[in-house]
Amino acid sequence: MARRPRQSDESLVELFLDMLAAERGASVNTLAAYRRDLTDFSADLGGAGRSVAAATSDDVRGHLGRLAKRGLAAASVARRLSAIRQLYRFLYSEGHRGDDPGAVIEGPKRGRTLPKVLSIKDVDTLLAHARDGVDAETMPERLRAVRLACLLEVLYATGLRVSELVALPESAARRDQQMLVVRGKGGRERLVPLNDAAKRAMTDYLALRAEAKADKSKWLFPSFGASGHLSRQHFARDLKSLAATAGLKPAQVSPHVLRHAFASHLLQNGADLRVVQTLLGHADISTTQIYTHVLEERLKSLVRDLHPLGEE
Repeated sequence: MARRPRQSDESLVELFLDMLAAERGASVNTLAAYRRDLTDFSADLGGAGRSVAAATSDDVRGHLGRLAKRGLAAASVARRLSAIRQLYRFLYSEGHRGDDPGAVIEGPKRGRTLPKVLSIKDVDTLLAHARDGVDAETMPERLRAVRLACLLEVLYATGLRVSELVALPESAARRDQQMLVVRGKGGRERLVPLNDAAKRAMTDYLALRAEAKADKSKWLFPSFGASGHLSRQHFARDLKSLAATAGLKPAQVSPHVLRHAFASHLLQNGADLRVVQTLLGHADISTTQIYTHVLEERLKSLVRDLHPLGEE
């Protein structure tokens, strides 16, 4: 049986990325991240006179060591290793390599990083300051303030990813809407319930848009950008400005931090971890388990407060 002609590193990486796009439905951002990490891996191997096609396990270990010397955090090195492992698993399964040099590599040890979380009081403060802005004098200012208040209410009520939030359709604000149908990562759909505060905020926001005779749009939060809806970056900037006004540290407030607050506050109040997993749209329960520190504190409190031999 004739051996396949050796292909360039670039072509092997492109074959792998094509597979991710076609078979796993990887997003543009995911593909860009894989391409960036694997191109860096290829360039580093080239500097040592090696290639992706011929690299050994020791070559992969050497690359990881050089990443650590460059100052990359353990989590970043682990992410790079994951990309390399997946590349070699693919190349082996497709017959481009006769072995898998990434299979025996151990990743760097990582401590558990706890998510930044706002307290319930902090979230209440943010929401209160957002509502204060709806009395602005000019219509453009009122619209921006009511939109921000709506974004906050919906985000804290649902725990959506910021990309899911800003891309909500206008139909999400129907009067009889009890649940949002959200298309998340990998095209997976999930149902997320809406509370009364979020529904009122959407109703008030659309009513003000109608009063201002704003242009019709299929998006709930339209914008003049290429996507047609508000960008993640724009919302994040508005949120940090609001945090500063509310007396909170802007560096500690972001859309993702509010998503963490949604999950943590649910668990603090007795929600099941599997329910939170479903609401967040996590494909794997291990992703949701970053919140187990909340459960641990609640269990300690239960034992302390309810056990007959608990602390007095």
